[in-house]
Amino acid sequence: MTSVLYDAPGPRAKRRNILYSVAFLVVLAAAVWWVISKLNEKSQLDWVKWKPFVTDSQSWTTYLLPGLQNTLIAAAISMVIALPLGAVFGIARLSDHRWVRVPSAVVVEFFRSIPVLILMLIANELYSKSTAISTDDRPLYAVITGLVLYNASVLAEVVRAGILSLPKGQTEAAQAIGLRKGQTMRSILLPQSVTAMLPAIVSQLVVIVKDTALGGALLNFSELLASVRPLSAAYGANTIASFTVVALLFVAVNFSLTSFASWLERRLRRGKKSTGATVNLEDVNAGGVAGAPAA
Repeated sequence: MTSVLYDAPGPRAKRRNILYSVAFLVVLAAAVWWVISKLNEKSQLDWVKWKPFVTDSQSWTTYLLPGLQNTLIAAAISMVIALPLGAVFGIARLSDHRWVRVPSAVVVEFFRSIPVLILMLIANELYSKSTAISTDDRPLYAVITGLVLYNASVLAEVVRAGILSLPKGQTEAAQAIGLRKGQTMRSILLPQSVTAMLPAIVSQLVVIVKDTALGGALLNFSELLASVRPLSAAYGANTIASFTVVALLFVAVNFSLTSFASWLERRLRRGKKSTGATVNLEDVNAGGVAGAPAA
């Protein structure tokens, strides 16, 4: 019995897969046991190190929740700016006019090639010369600027690849009924490409949330990860416990984001017919969807 994508495994292959699965689970269990035993030897599992997160509300109200709030503020503002900006540059890269297409491509490739941390540091240095931005607000502005410049350029490629993933017949049909290119893009191509772009867009939004931690590392931005140092110092150097709690908070935020996106994608697919194509970050980094016709 065969599938469209691969040959169904036979009896020997099934036994081999079961053996590999059991071996993997044994190795994984051994690794988990080793980590737990080492943490226990260093007294990192003692209740006294985890107690502040359960019994002391001050650990949350003074350190964790303010850091989480700053993380969400920086990420939300960056998303709100980067998404439309990326859409504008992605559509501009598909323009028939060379004077629009080429500068857009230069801007996108330039900011996509620079690490986001360098963009944050440059923005912080530029804002330090401005008297209109206070010292307390400068790290937030620098983090948002770096995140917007980098992620808008990546999202521009996501938009471009999503539009190129549509069949060429969509554009030809729109032209046959007399629609201009702007009308075709707005009424035909963009609505259909949303479901194809959504997985890659969500992946990039998760990156935005995690990259806020870079501002805390070098710019003294009071985000969630930066709260570990004062938190562990205030409660007796419980660094492992603090990092674990912060990691779980990041997991909760990103899981909520991806769950909402999955629900939205299912709703969009039920509401309209899709081409079935999806865009991932590998397609974007390769410069578009392989084999896709130009819009």
